[in-house]
Amino acid sequence: MSVAGQRLAPVFEAPPDPSHRREFILTDSDFLRVRRMIYQRAGIALSEQKREMVYSRLSRRLRELDMTEFTSYLTNLDDNKNSREWEEFTNALTTNLTSFYRESHHFPLLAAHASQCTQPMTVWCSAASTGEEPYSIAMTLIEALGGRASQAKVIATDIDTQVLKKAVTGIYTVDQVSKISPERLKRFFLKGTGAQAGLVKVRPEVMAMVSFFPLNLLEHQWPLKDPFDAIFCRNVMIYFDKPTQAKILQRFTNLMKPQGLLFAGHSENFSDISAAFRLRGQTVYSFEGKC
Repeated sequence: MSVAGQRLAPVFEAPPDPSHRREFILTDSDFLRVRRMIYQRAGIALSEQKREMVYSRLSRRLRELDMTEFTSYLTNLDDNKNSREWEEFTNALTTNLTSFYRESHHFPLLAAHASQCTQPMTVWCSAASTGEEPYSIAMTLIEALGGRASQAKVIATDIDTQVLKKAVTGIYTVDQVSKISPERLKRFFLKGTGAQAGLVKVRPEVMAMVSFFPLNLLEHQWPLKDPFDAIFCRNVMIYFDKPTQAKILQRFTNLMKPQGLLFAGHSENFSDISAAFRLRGQTVYSFEGKC
């Protein structure tokens, strides 16, 4: 009681349970199942801090399927290992952040490496997302190789089938190419007019160099045979645990030409994971041997 004889409200009150205001309830066991399932399916190790992301992205799938419970949704996936919904589940939990010439210090190194190779250049972009990275690679090869660039190949893969559909079109907004120099814009893009105003499209000669197809880095067999002069695996390993990272790096060694380059993301370090690669520059590694 207060001195005025009135009841005082407690100084500290427990915050209301946010699940009471939500459309769906994501229980602790549901969240653990999601983490287990995406790890087994794609090698992605979701942290405890990703709970809100999981709720937001998978809620869209529940609405699309007219379902009311995460538990039922996850059980249906577990009971149907070949369901096409696994693709949607994986797509929903895959983060795609990219831009043209992202981590720009990598591209001069790629150009210098290409100019030293006498055989047709081959590059694998293992996380192609919506296409900005593989097209940046192709444009770099054109600048470095000139007429020989028509013989170069860029293999672009991603686990997310939805972003690959976008990448294949080669169409982007003006904002998405705003940081590209006017010279490169003129050389490598077509400007939309009329109904396509505000859009640009990658020129056919650039698109012809790039082949897109889905690939899960955890697959037992990759549909790749010829060794590569360079592999871009940027901002991918951060989603995997150390054993998975080591396994993927080991598989890379079977697909790289001697002294081939491996490009990593700005927050990734492979030196303490694999002895097969030597640090050559800022987040760039070389596979020992000759080009």
